[in-house]
Amino acid sequence: MQAANPRVAINTNHGVIEVELLQKLAPLTVTNFLDLVASGFYSDLIFHRVIANFMIQGGGYDQQISYVPGPKTVANESFNGIKNTKGTVAMARLSDPDSADTQFFINVKDNTHLDAAGSQAGYTVFGRISAGYEVVESIELVSTHLSHGMAAVPEELVIISSITLIE
Repeated sequence: MQAANPRVAINTNHGVIEVELLQKLAPLTVTNFLDLVASGFYSDLIFHRVIANFMIQGGGYDQQISYVPGPKTVANESFNGIKNTKGTVAMARLSDPDSADTQFFINVKDNTHLDAAGSQAGYTVFGRISAGYEVVESIELVSTHLSHGMAAVPEELVIISSITLIE
């Protein structure tokens, strides 16, 4: 019998989002993410970028909207065949495809422009929402503003109290 994919609970001040991690399809990304979860890295960080009808992004800024650097980057795995569809979880990155570290986003619609195409790397999808999508929707609809030079920052903080492995 095949082992089930690992699952995590993203505990927020809006509720709990459960994510199934796609270990076989994005092994480097899932291992990096689980290492961060085990270390408590995500505790008390925020969803700092929320764009309705696009995505919600978190995992890289604290409650003072200060950047929290991650310990390492992870190689891009966007050629794994998983698309950035509604309800999937992907790694945020800079223009360098191999620059993803701690920040992740949840797609709130199909975002095919974020997928790998030809030889062009996309954004690595490594999980999908398995429960709590209503929490994602409540976060998606918060009011945002310009803060600390960044657009789409929630006016009222959306706090990730912790991310924990579901046994």
